[in-house]
Amino acid sequence: NEMCLATQQLSKHLLAYEKQHFALGKGDEEVISTLHYFSKVVDELNILHSELAKQLADTMVLPIIQFREKDLTEVSTLKDLFGLASNEHDVSMAKYSRLPKRKENEKLKAEVAKEVANARRKQHLSSLQYYCALNALQYRKRVAMMEPMLGYTRGQINFFKKGAEMFSKRMDGFLSSVSDMVQSIQGELDAEAEKMRVSQQDLIAVNESVYTPDSDVTSPAINRNLIQKAGYLNLRNKTGLVTTTWERLYFFTQGGNLMCQPRGAVAGGLIQDLDNCSVMAVDCEDRRYCFQITTPTGKAGITLQAESKKEYEEWICAINNISRQIYLTDNPEAAAIKLNQTALQAVTPITSLGKKTAVHHPSQNVKNTENDKIIPSESAGVQDSTQLITPGTPIQFDIVLPATEFLDQNRGGRRANPFGESEDSSKDGEEDSLLQQMFVVRFLGSMAVQSDDTSEVIYEAMRQVLAARAIHNIFRMTESHLMVTSKNLRLIDPQTQVTRTSFELATVTQFAAHQDNRRLIGFVVHLSETLGEESMSAYIFESNTEGEKICYAISLGKEIIEAQKDPEALAQLMKSMPLTNDGKFMLLNDQSEEDGTIHEEGEESEA
Repeated sequence: NEMCLATQQLSKHLLAYEKQHFALGKGDEEVISTLHYFSKVVDELNILHSELAKQLADTMVLPIIQFREKDLTEVSTLKDLFGLASNEHDVSMAKYSRLPKRKENEKLKAEVAKEVANARRKQHLSSLQYYCALNALQYRKRVAMMEPMLGYTRGQINFFKKGAEMFSKRMDGFLSSVSDMVQSIQGELDAEAEKMRVSQQDLIAVNESVYTPDSDVTSPAINRNLIQKAGYLNLRNKTGLVTTTWERLYFFTQGGNLMCQPRGAVAGGLIQDLDNCSVMAVDCEDRRYCFQITTPTGKAGITLQAESKKEYEEWICAINNISRQIYLTDNPEAAAIKLNQTALQAVTPITSLGKKTAVHHPSQNVKNTENDKIIPSESAGVQDSTQLITPGTPIQFDIVLPATEFLDQNRGGRRANPFGESEDSSKDGEEDSLLQQMFVVRFLGSMAVQSDDTSEVIYEAMRQVLAARAIHNIFRMTESHLMVTSKNLRLIDPQTQVTRTSFELATVTQFAAHQDNRRLIGFVVHLSETLGEESMSAYIFESNTEGEKICYAISLGKEIIEAQKDPEALAQLMKSMPLTNDGKFMLLNDQSEEDGTIHEEGEESEA
């Protein structure tokens, strides 16, 4: 009776096998269908099993016990060894990451690098052994389920002579096919084991430089066209006012998101939205290969550290590509390649952080500011790039001026009062301005130009500045607050509120936003030198909002300047535009795009 009851339970367990969820489920469809057929056979042979106890113990129970005691125990042991090797590797990587950048001890660095290589080799070998055991387990667990049933069924048929006529004809072919299936699985297992053995031999024979971090630091092969990236990075965490810790985690990109997956987690979690973010290299705690992700609002985000120069630059390029939302295009890989090819095809400019050389021009007519528009006039035509910008013109990547020029422009470097309270008579002109609008921008570069007749000179300056940054791996950008008034444009330090530089609005003769990347904005400043000569310079910025909105504010400022010459025109302009409570022009949040249907999101914050 006990054997009969157990056999009935066995039939139910065979049917329930398909409800088990194995992580490695290769070939389970055949096993499930075979077990279903076995279940039917068991139901017919469940009445005379009491005399089969010994045979079942030898042909059924023993293989299951061996599978449990031998195979599963082996996998568990290899898993523990792999975990120990991974912990040793983390310890060695932590020691390597703490190596100073400024005062490197070559002997210490070599010892630590060798320790990292040995730990990686050990981890890699133990992981391959663990994976080999896992791969073998997916075959053995299938054999462990079917081989006992094969012996069980054959024993039943051989034992019960009276069932020979009823079962032999329909069971011989089935049992033969099951036996062939088991042999086939065993052959696949042998082939898999041989393949893993060859892989381990190849692993042992490789050069140690494969495991040495940053082994190709002099000339790494960098892929700048990535739109997705994955790998281990060190994440900087603040534990106090001045104390920080670094945690080594696995990061990967998914669409426009940066994900992080701690060890042991079944899935990754969102750590940073990369859309419209900016990324730049930073110096952090005397560590190498650090970079920081900044949110679209200008707030400093997370700080990460890569383990090599190749990983460091590829992560920066990948995040930069993703922030431009290239992944949303029909062919993101082609878009990334085209973007970088455009940069490489550009003329490599001569970088300089010093004061730019003034460019002399022949006498020409001064432009009327009334005709300054965002869209170039049709009569201007398309000029050759050499007519717009002299080849080899130096590019300045830092907006900070020399000390004497800085103090001269800012008249002692007064602070801009965020509450609008005037400290002296010089502030009164600012208070009387009919337009005050602030935008968060990042300075990309400036260069001398030869013409300001068309906005094409701004597009060419944008192309050369971005190309120079890509070619020379310049990732740092100076963030400022751009204050647009009806008199001038001022760049204000967001921390100290000190005006970095100022441009009279009348000298801004051309301004435009990029046609594709709407966050790029540029303008041309036309100045007259002391000797009667003229100089023109293009300034390129990246804004947190669309550049068209900045262009609209500049255009409105110029209209106010012209309208102030005629009181009637000024009154008419003030009637047509919404005003704030203090009588200043107010920029609407929902300025429509070219199609008249797309609206801006949010309002620019005013300091």
